Amino acid sequence: MIQWRRGVVDEVRSRWAGAIEYAVRVPSGDLVRALGYVDTVGALDTGTEVLLNTTALERGLGTGGLAIVVAAPDALPDPVDDVSRVPGHVVKARYTPSQTMVLGVDEQDSEHHATLADADDLTGLPVVVADLHSALPAILAGIRETDQTLRVAYVMTDGGALPIDFSRTVAGLRDAGWLAASVTVGQAFGGDLEAVNVHTGLLAAHHVVGADVVVVAQGPGNLGTGTRWGFSGTSAGEAVNAAGTLGGQPVCSLRISQADPRERHLGVSHHSLTAYGRVSLVPAEVPVPRLDGDLADIGARVLAQARELCDSSGGRLRLHEVGCDGLEPALRKTPVPLRTMGRGYDDDRAGFLGAAVAGRFAAELVSPTSRHPGRRRR
Repeated sequence: MIQWRRGVVDEVRSRWAGAIEYAVRVPSGDLVRALGYVDTVGALDTGTEVLLNTTALERGLGTGGLAIVVAAPDALPDPVDDVSRVPGHVVKARYTPSQTMVLGVDEQDSEHHATLADADDLTGLPVVVADLHSALPAILAGIRETDQTLRVAYVMTDGGALPIDFSRTVAGLRDAGWLAASVTVGQAFGGDLEAVNVHTGLLAAHHVVGADVVVVAQGPGNLGTGTRWGFSGTSAGEAVNAAGTLGGQPVCSLRISQADPRERHLGVSHHSLTAYGRVSLVPAEVPVPRLDGDLADIGARVLAQARELCDSSGGRLRLHEVGCDGLEPALRKTPVPLRTMGRGYDDDRAGFLGAAVAGRFAAELVSPTSRHPGRRRR
């Protein structure tokens, strides 16, 4: 069910990448936060009447809890006279009222078609896989603290937001030069490159972008039902399989928390234990942060959980303890805010350090200038 509302743009509050946040006045007289995608509805002036989808806003949801501008009936973007001349035929958000047509990186109209036509190997490319979108800047901080020259691509899956323009994080990381390119796969769209699935997204990151390291995670937002299998993060295990099948080096970024009030997410989240322990089926590396000082207790819990995860895999998952020295200042310098499940860095340091060591580990696999050779395999 969709909750529809009409409104009038009262002001433009902020802009980033291909998205604009408006304050829209609805018939009750209230102002609501509303997000409009420029490619969908154009850039709207104050006083423009808009049609809103307010379903998530009225339910009080977290990441997606704002109105979405569906259309501005009296201010439609300029039409394309001959759509057959628009390159690409890959449709994403398929069979929804907002479906969009994009140029797939490997389709026949793409300049990269010949490169990808028979591409079948990542030749050992490190692929860091994470559950939550919020892990992305922390993973990049770990990579850059090891070697700032490495070229990193982000492959965004469709477990969370479908438009990459929803992510202020990606926009900020691109502006800061922390990401070489983004690739949107599945039903996700709006990246620098568009791909059909995770496999073609990884191949594009390797053969087209020339990435030294790839990070795979869903877009902002995370669907979970509080059940063993009912969460969108199972896609992390599927991404590990894709990376391993194509000859990459999968690196499992553990979802860790010292502050989550839910027992199933304290220490190593059950999302990671299920995705990497049950869904993934190929050999992969599992970096674990060495947490000490005031984080020693949660560190012991995380190490025990990770060891059990790897031991129960029959040798498929290989545990590596990775030091956190130098990572805290690196995390505090990220060009975008660190936030996960409503918590900032100081609220949940273990979580961000856990993501950062995955980035450090991946960078050490390829960096000739690595300063942290002392990781230990258990």
